[in-house]
Amino acid sequence: MNDSEIFIVGANGQLGTALKHKYPGAKSADIDELDITDKKSVDDFEWNGIKIILNAAAYTNVDGAETAEGQVAAQKVNAEAVGYLADIAKAHDMTLVHISTDYVFNGSKTPHTEDEAFSPLSVYGKTKADGDKAAASVPKHYILRTSWVIGEGKNFVRTMLELGQKGINTSVVSDQIGRLTFTSQLVEAADYLLRNGCDFGTYNISNDGPVVSWADITRKIFELAGYQNTVTDVTTADYYAGKDGIAPRPLNSELDLSKVRSVGFLPKNWQEDLATYIKKELSN
Repeated sequence: MNDSEIFIVGANGQLGTALKHKYPGAKSADIDELDITDKKSVDDFEWNGIKIILNAAAYTNVDGAETAEGQVAAQKVNAEAVGYLADIAKAHDMTLVHISTDYVFNGSKTPHTEDEAFSPLSVYGKTKADGDKAAASVPKHYILRTSWVIGEGKNFVRTMLELGQKGINTSVVSDQIGRLTFTSQLVEAADYLLRNGCDFGTYNISNDGPVVSWADITRKIFELAGYQNTVTDVTTADYYAGKDGIAPRPLNSELDLSKVRSVGFLPKNWQEDLATYIKKELSN
């Protein structure tokens, strides 16, 4: 697998940044060169020499997607654009690697398996489910379903570290449970599947380790950073009480990792990656 045969879509996001680090010779394009929400732009793009499309692009503003404008944007990026990329992959016999989310489920089952039926609660979740269906139409596809992603850019860990540095006590949701997924794990998983020629299909990818709440993770962040801030548990319903335009969230985001383990990829414990991440953040 040669870097020059890889094209990264959404190269400037959290995951895209990690993918560029992994594949420094990979190709990408800004929106002036390639607008994935425009079918003609996708069809007219020069795809010669590309064998693998890594789609890290997504509209991820979960609450914003509930607005009329956001719904249109989410549908374009998360569903329609994936369809255009899927058509290109099929036409040129490419492999499409697409990133999914636990939000395609309602969070009532535990843990989520790769063959669970879609049951999204939100517009964001619905558009991502539509994108999964489009990606799955490609004969050579890997759908990496993930949750609670942490990488370069604005994210939960960085937000909590900022609060910790300021000595601010915080109330954090305690009835949403899951595991963090560091972009390094997503990238390594994608690379493993590609390099080892694993069977095409959907794979759950998160870090391994205990299934915990956002409140538990916050306590761990403060502990690792050496902060004494207090964390108060609060339910999702109470946290968002009185706030308008809030999308419903799945309460259980635990992903069953049996399938990816069965092909030989063993995700790292999220606590280990979190400690490494915080150490790096505090040294900057």
